[in-house]
Amino acid sequence: MTAADRPLAKPRPIYLNLMAIRQPVPAIVSILHRISGVLLIVAGIPVLLWFVGASLASPERYAAAYGALTSWFGKLVLLALAWSVFHHVLAGIRHLLLDIHVGLDLAPARRSAAVVLVVALLLTLACAVRLW
Repeated sequence: MTAADRPLAKPRPIYLNLMAIRQPVPAIVSILHRISGVLLIVAGIPVLLWFVGASLASPERYAAAYGALTSWFGKLVLLALAWSVFHHVLAGIRHLLLDIHVGLDLAPARRSAAVVLVVALLLTLACAVRLW
């Protein structure tokens, strides 16, 4: 009997529901690494260019840009960008170490993923304390 002819013990789902699957911590870190990279490109670069452009244009435009970034909404944007930088750098270092076969076993991979999550959140919390 071939593998295709054997009856399945449990019917396979028609579609894969990613929200119903419990992802392991390394998968979450990998997904967040991609999300943080997109956030840095889509929001980080435009905010940086806008602020540098305003600072070079005139003192009035610099003061307006500074005021916008020090408002509560601006601080939230800066905090999200800070998390993106911290997480992206730490997860990138983790991925580089995995590429050179450091920490490939299950336990070290899970531990390094948890370290990336915790350290990125602690660094973001430190930035939040400095911002407010």
